Amino acid sequence: MAGSETARRSRTETGNRADGQVFDRELDGLPADLRWREWMLRVEAVIFASAEPVGREVLAQVVGRSCSIDLLIDDLQEELRDRPYELVPVAGGWQHRTRPRFGDAIRASSATTRNGAAALSDFEAMVVMAIGYFQPVTRGELGKIFGKEISRDTIAALRSTGFIASGPRSPTPGAPYTLVTTRHFLSAFGMETLRDLPDIEALEDAGLFNRDLAEAGTEASDDPDQDDIGEADGDGATPELDSL
Repeated sequence: MAGSETARRSRTETGNRADGQVFDRELDGLPADLRWREWMLRVEAVIFASAEPVGREVLAQVVGRSCSIDLLIDDLQEELRDRPYELVPVAGGWQHRTRPRFGDAIRASSATTRNGAAALSDFEAMVVMAIGYFQPVTRGELGKIFGKEISRDTIAALRSTGFIASGPRSPTPGAPYTLVTTRHFLSAFGMETLRDLPDIEALEDAGLFNRDLAEAGTEASDDPDQDDIGEADGDGATPELDSL
């Protein structure tokens, strides 16, 4: 009886690595302070190695069941307080980011950087922000928002960045696919959720946005958008929308 309980506990508290060796998450053999320190190092290593923000469920695979991920992140952020980079919440996870005040130094160095946002024209940036505000939205509805047609080339350029994807079909004539932003959009622009989008008045001040047209345009579209009908992501299912 005792043996089976020990085996059950071992399976619960450890995991198998790719090489077949047992990975010890709990670290029961270490004093509490050293165990916490090891968990901190593991979490930082995983986040540092990842090209995308790392979520809570991923980090939970390398620490013990009693470990508070939030407290661990708090300690890591405090430890990095005097470093030129920080640990920030992005797109539902955490990621290392260079502190903004070092941006000029990095640009002056001409060093190749990673995870940067793709270069967009001012208009493309406004379009992708509008998609963020009003998703799911069709190309025809975007045309009404901006008071002019949004070209298929513009949409294709934004798709190529990975910032937008096909959403559910619109219930308007022709049933075009709508457009939605992706988690890569949040990550590239350093946002945790869509609530972090710039104030909508910025679009109006730039003369590229009309709130009245937007409210009318997203209710119904006269343009069937036949040219926009395409494939949804991968298996034909519409992508998960980033909730506001």
